[in-house]
Amino acid sequence: MDLLTTNPEITIVLVSAICGILGFFVTRFTMPRLINKLEKANIIGKDIHKTAKPIVAEMGGIGILFGFIIGIFAGIYLHPILTFQLTVVLVVILLVGIIGMVDDLLTLSSKEKFILLFLAGIPLIWIAPPNVGLLYIILIPIAVSIVANLTNMLAGLNGIESGLGVIAMTSLTISCIILGKYDVAIISMSMLGSLIAFLLYNKYPSRVFPGDTGTLIIGAAIAAIAFIGRMKLIAFIVLFPNILDAAMKFYSAGVMERQQHKPTEVNNDGKLIIPDQGFKSLIRLVLRKPISEKEAVRIIWGIGIVFGILGIIVAIILPDIIGNTTLAQFIKYKDILYYLFN
Repeated sequence: MDLLTTNPEITIVLVSAICGILGFFVTRFTMPRLINKLEKANIIGKDIHKTAKPIVAEMGGIGILFGFIIGIFAGIYLHPILTFQLTVVLVVILLVGIIGMVDDLLTLSSKEKFILLFLAGIPLIWIAPPNVGLLYIILIPIAVSIVANLTNMLAGLNGIESGLGVIAMTSLTISCIILGKYDVAIISMSMLGSLIAFLLYNKYPSRVFPGDTGTLIIGAAIAAIAFIGRMKLIAFIVLFPNILDAAMKFYSAGVMERQQHKPTEVNNDGKLIIPDQGFKSLIRLVLRKPISEKEAVRIIWGIGIVFGILGIIVAIILPDIIGNTTLAQFIKYKDILYYLFN
């Protein structure tokens, strides 16, 4: 007890771990019942990347959201000094989750989704660092919208979204601890625990899909961690597979509605193949020759792990970089941009 009292860092790391464990068990025990309810409500979709085209429950991201909410509530209870910060993050994730549910049920256009996600990210302005300028403040909700869309775009295969989410949250959690951003670790651990539990049901062969409800909140959480923890560079590195995927899609097809996308096809051997026409993507880059869905997902996860490790390496060397006089000057001049419109 004396150790916890004299070492607040240890206390908050333990609180973060408890939040993550709670998030895991809440999602883990929620998912079977949720899957059953979604199937009964006919909130289902075809798993088009399998020969038999099995029917799978959609909108399972509700389970991730539920686990995250309980994890954050635990963080508020166990570390009340962070109540305001965690409550704001919770409000943002809830709003993004609601937008995801609406999109899953009614199908929003790309423009509608971007605007709604921008509005959902506005509350994060209230926990921005002090004395920042107008440019920085505007960037926060824009980042929430962009990052949420990035994690929503690299999707479609069993476990790919939740698996990449687990990798990103693991990297960000470790980076938070390395950099002493212990308060932000509560957010990342709560999401990490929920995602690990969800992945048990979403991995190949999937019993449930996350839907936009799940994919959007992953990105929103990453954006929140990046700005609150001032870890934007690390978040950018961790998100690089998603950024590369989006860049390839925009370069080859521009902004397209999902109805215009031609899905990846399955051959007679049950392996994934690229259709004759359609946009480029990271998944289709991997599918230069026919491979199984499970193998394709593992390759994408492998790419995510490489950039996740790179993010951790940057977190380790970042204090030394900032300690370098030349680089410190560069960072100082970069930060001035945030105050230009103050």
